[in-house]
Amino acid sequence: MASKKGIAITIIILAAITGASFLVWTIPQQNETTFIVTDYENYLDGVKEIHEILQKSTDIEFQRLLDGEITPEQYIETAEVTSSQVTSQIGEFVTSKPPEEWQDSYISYMDAMRKFSAYIGETKVVANLIENESSQDEISEVMKKIESLKAESAELVKISDDSRPD
Repeated sequence: MASKKGIAITIIILAAITGASFLVWTIPQQNETTFIVTDYENYLDGVKEIHEILQKSTDIEFQRLLDGEITPEQYIETAEVTSSQVTSQIGEFVTSKPPEEWQDSYISYMDAMRKFSAYIGETKVVANLIENESSQDEISEVMKKIESLKAESAELVKISDDSRPD
């Protein structure tokens, strides 16, 4: 069971990431935006750390939902914030324009984030099924898809790591 302090820290981290992403999207743009990265390895490492935090917090909150510690509505609110962060990270990947030697790694990691986004979407489906008191068979079917998406995301992270330039 997660402690209140741990949950508070997770929420603060998610809020900080959301705030930073919000600034990126609200600053007026006159030209096509390009996210400039000069240290591709450290940028990818940073994204990976954020992804791991988002993954852990999603897993914790999803387990709390399954254990009945939070309501489906509370879970969906948290999942929406996380989903927004993942969308922001994907947007940064799209605009970062890495050099050719980093493209395979970046593309694989962007695909991993897309799978993670789909994973979050499916957890929201489970929350809705729980809220609507759906059958255990329906929930089990979506849970299989969730596990598959989680595994695919992890595999794409591994492919990204393996395709980094020397």
